[in-house]
Amino acid sequence: MAEKHLTPGDLALRVGVPLGTVYQWNSRGGGPRFMKIGKYVRYKMADVTAWEESQYVDQATG
Repeated sequence: MAEKHLTPGDLALRVGVPLGTVYQWNSRGGGPRFMKIGKYVRYKMADVTAWEESQYVDQATG
């Protein structure tokens, strides 16, 4: 069974940001890796989860 790819709208809902933010990430960087299939942007779930994991911030101790 093929892996379902997320649309920009799916990603926005997943991470709780406006769709415009996802489009800004695509043009300016900062979001997960994406692919273009014709004129359509899609995200592999593995890339999304890897990006999510990279967003954790280590808190300074003390």
